[in-house]
This record gives sequence, structure tokens and C-alpha cells, in this order.
Amino acid sequence: MNPQESLLIALGALMSHKLRSGLTMLGMVIGVGAVILLMAIGQGVQADITNQISNLGSDILFIMPGRTLQEGFRGALGSINTLTFEDAEALETSASTPAVAVAMPIVSTFATVSARGENYNTQVTGNTWRFLETMKMNLAAGRFFTEQEYNSRESVAVLGQDTAKNLFGEADPVGDFVKINGSRFRVVGLLEKRGSSFLGISQDDVVIAPGTTVFAKIRPRYSSRGGRVVSQIALRATSEAEVPTAKEQTTVLLRRLHRIPSDGNDDFVVTTLEQTLSVITNVTGILTIFLAAIAGISLVVGGIGIMNIMIVSVTERTREIGLRKALGAKRRDILAQFLLEAVTLSVIGGAGGALLGWLLALLIGSAASGFLPPPLLSANVAALAISVSVAIGLFFGIYPAYRAAGLHPIEALRYE
Repeated sequence: MNPQESLLIALGALMSHKLRSGLTMLGMVIGVGAVILLMAIGQGVQADITNQISNLGSDILFIMPGRTLQEGFRGALGSINTLTFEDAEALETSASTPAVAVAMPIVSTFATVSARGENYNTQVTGNTWRFLETMKMNLAAGRFFTEQEYNSRESVAVLGQDTAKNLFGEADPVGDFVKINGSRFRVVGLLEKRGSSFLGISQDDVVIAPGTTVFAKIRPRYSSRGGRVVSQIALRATSEAEVPTAKEQTTVLLRRLHRIPSDGNDDFVVTTLEQTLSVITNVTGILTIFLAAIAGISLVVGGIGIMNIMIVSVTERTREIGLRKALGAKRRDILAQFLLEAVTLSVIGGAGGALLGWLLALLIGSAASGFLPPPLLSANVAALAISVSVAIGLFFGIYPAYRAAGLHPIEALRYE
């Protein structure tokens, strides 16, 4: 038989038991659909991370307190007191750090914010007047606080969209007042909506005020050297090419300011956005592959289902196999026929799974808009998933096909 005849016979054999074939393919449909969906979500998260970090610019560096990256992240919540306002001032003004253009101390804490009888717990971040320019953010209304307000510790604040909505509803908050841990602040601006970060945290659920005011009225904390403690310091290098130099100069100056001996460990961590992007991309990539591998277990289950149905098919068609062999069919013809049937099952199941995964990705992207980055559908992922399903069909179809090809024609003809 030529390949076209073999394919027609394979389709006829599957169509003769529609329900059984459909249930067998269901495992492949679910497996391929799950793999495509999870890979699409993972790639969407990676693309969103890359986009957010790229928007900040590659000339940004962050200094976190602590001797390890993990300690540095804990330090962002204020549990490690090694960075100060004085460190940031020195980094920006010292002649030994010419590659540093801006050093912005950041004071972060969680506090109760109240307005018009509403109480709301949110993140309060103290920054400098350069915040919008450094972090490339925009205002939706009002203005940002000025250098004079920063230096004189004025009680002014800029609200994120979510915070403003929770406190003031649809009313314009600019010009109104909020209380932060009992201290009264005048709202001077409203940030442009930004959505969730790559960690799933809302970037609109925040109150931004002068760092000097936040330190004095909300979070006063001093280091062992008597400096005013900050959560972290954001740096902008004079250019992208100067980032390595800025990192080196920063490390040297901070070690000197913190009186760390030559053989001592740093009590801070300087990271670039490229390093952060690389770490997070690797983590999300490994997590995506891990989740896809778990989803791929259903592909194996589907393959077992294909083997089971093909063994049943061989048993039911024993006399047919004997008749073909009696008419001159060779072992390889029988083997090829049953392998083709197994592959046909897996190909149809894989195509159905690709369509299911695509539809689910679109549905989740629409339903979870604002909570999750949109899934990124890739033809390469779909092709890979279908190829794997075909390989599984071949693998699990070998034994039934080999069993069919090995039947003796006389015994097969006498089979009842």
C-alpha cells in the first residue's frame, strides 16, 4: 500500500470507534494544551519583566543593604541598617565618584493612610525631587514635590492611582489632605497608572513623599554610625557605558565610608538592572520549564492511553492482520500501518491541544488583565509541543505495532 492508502485505512479504523478514539486523544489534547498555556504565561511574564526594566534604562543601579542578595532584599524592608542619607549625598557629590550622576536615597515602609474617614494600609516611599526623572514615571494630575520642599521637610505627598481611589473614590485628591500614621500631608500630585510589576505587586498602591519628611515623621531610624538610615539607594550613571565604572567607584567609596577593612565583606550589594534582569529571567525560565514538565506528565498519560487502545485494536483486528499477511503483506507493512494509526491519534490530539492552549491563553489574558502580564503565544512552542506528542505516539505505538507485525498469518486467521 502507498502512504495515502495507509492513512485512509488509519483514519477509517479510528472513525469506526469514534468515542474510544476521542477519549484516547483527550489525554494528548489536555497535555499539549497545558504545556502551551504554561509556556505562554511564562514567556509573557519574561517579556513583561524585560519591558519594565528596559523602560527604566540600562544606566540605573541599586544599592541594597546586607552582605548577600537575600539580605539585601530583606534590607529593603528596613531590617538591615547599613545605608544612610549621608551615603547617598557622598556618592553624588564626591570627587571619587564622577561616573555617578544621581544618587537617590529611598525610605520605604508600610503605614496606615487615612482620608475622609477611610483608613488604608499601603506602602509609603520617601524619595527625592528627582524621582520622576530617575525612574521615568509621569504624573496624571498635579505636580511633584520640589527640591525646596524636600530640603525643608514639607508634609506633601503624591498618590498612586489605587491609593487615591481607595481613599477618595472618583474624586480628585489633589489639594486635599491625608494622614499618614497620624501626620497630616497635603496631596500635591497623582501618579499615572502603571499596573502591576513583574512580581505581581501593584505599582499604583503607593504614597510618595519627600524622603526627609518620611524619615522625620514616619520612619526615624539611625545606623550604628549615627547616620539616617534608608531602605536603599538608586543610582543613575552618567551614561550606559559608565555603569561598570559607577559600580566600582560606588563600592570603593562605600567601603571607605563604612570603614570596612580590606579583608572584610561588604555590608551592601550593588546591582545593575542587567544583573537583576538576568537573575529574574533565569528564575522565571526555570519555573516555566518546571511547570511545563509537570503539565507534560499528562502527555505521558495520553501516550499510555494510545498504547492501550492500540493493543485493543490489534486484538480486535487479528483476523484482518492474518488475511493481509496471507495476501503478501510483509512485517514492515503491518508495523508501519499500526504506527501510522498511533501517530495519527497523537497528531490530531496535539493539534486539538494546540488550539485549546491558544484559546485558554487568550481567555486568561483577557480575564486577568491588570493582574497578570498577557500570555505570549509562540508558534515555536506549539510546534515543539505537537512534535513531542508525535514522538510520544511513536514511542507508545511501537509495542502494539511490533506485536501486530509478529503475528503468524495462520494463527491469526484461525483467531476467534
